[in-house]
Amino acid sequence: MGEELNESGDLVPPEDMYEACRVLAKKVRWKGGLEWDLSKLRRGRIAAEFQRLVKSYLADVLACPDELKGWKIPETTLAYPWIVRMFPEAKYIFWIRHPVDCILGAHVTDNLKDFGIEYPETEDVTEMRAISWKYQYDLTKATPRPEHWIEIRFEDFILKQDETLLRLEEFLGFKLAKIPVRTDPVGRWKAVKNPPFFDFLRPAMEEYGYEIPSEVHAQGVGAYGCMPLQVNNHNPVFNKPVQ
Repeated sequence: MGEELNESGDLVPPEDMYEACRVLAKKVRWKGGLEWDLSKLRRGRIAAEFQRLVKSYLADVLACPDELKGWKIPETTLAYPWIVRMFPEAKYIFWIRHPVDCILGAHVTDNLKDFGIEYPETEDVTEMRAISWKYQYDLTKATPRPEHWIEIRFEDFILKQDETLLRLEEFLGFKLAKIPVRTDPVGRWKAVKNPPFFDFLRPAMEEYGYEIPSEVHAQGVGAYGCMPLQVNNHNPVFNKPVQ
């Protein structure tokens, strides 16, 4: 996982990966509204500067002689289409969380313009975060699925850890250790009076079986103020990159 990790287990320092995301963004064309043309990411050459930056960021991982190796950092999602093309034989874990829990807290990727991606202007920070969540979801869905891929809901890892670990072990091909987890991060939005919800999130939420706040609150759930969160949205983890 690299020699230097932060408290979240992310490979650091992250600056080269951030810059690689900005290099890739030059191939993304904003079509207006909440639509982006991502077609150039699937064809043509991967920018040499992108490859240099990714290899610099992953220097410790790529130099490791171990058979099992990988890395984790949420911002990899913004580089995902070219990461898959660079490392087609890697094993990809797509880690997803209820978007309303995500947009209640701050993330490095909240403002896509920091990474070179245009989107509709808004003064609502939760809408800005929701747009970022949708863009990253769209980016992942628009990328051809790699050979080795698994989707894991954050909520299932917390509430159904034994079952989820079995899935991951079968996918990765080795045993994993069970760790203590807190259950309170799951469904925190239910304790928020009038939680922020944007209808453009609905298709993804329905796909992954997430409750819609307006429907839940219509049944009388939720009565407290907003809680500050520090969470990740799409958080891919990569194993065994190919050198």
